[in-house]
Amino acid sequence: MSRQTATDNFAPPAAARLRLDKWLWAARFFKTRGLAQDAVEAGRVRFVIAGNPSDRIKASREVRRGDVLHIQIGDLVWTITVLGLSDKRGAAPVARLLYEELPESQAARQAQMETRREQAEPGSSIRGRPTKKDRRQIHRFNDYG
Repeated sequence: MSRQTATDNFAPPAAARLRLDKWLWAARFFKTRGLAQDAVEAGRVRFVIAGNPSDRIKASREVRRGDVLHIQIGDLVWTITVLGLSDKRGAAPVARLLYEELPESQAARQAQMETRREQAEPGSSIRGRPTKKDRRQIHRFNDYG
């Protein structure tokens, strides 16, 4: 019996291409293939053609090495180049080797995370339960009587 190494996960399928939803799951952008399919169907994952994100695509579209993808997860946007194909979900360090993020995308994402850190927490001004006076003001505001 041979021992499996990290490079065994990069063994390409026969045609050297893979379904997009399967690759997104293996690269750990989404926790399940179903979530990956939903993101693709919603238009949050697109191929980049000539520097511009393409129109909506299907989850069954095949991804190949060298393809550039535009992925939106929540508020964060990733623009990546596919380096390897794998239909098996491995450890995070191995999955990170399947793609490379473009420098512009990485800089924009870091800047967005910095501005988010600088903003105040939305509920930080709320202190505990409302008092009787606060509750009466809330009821008056909501026209409860």
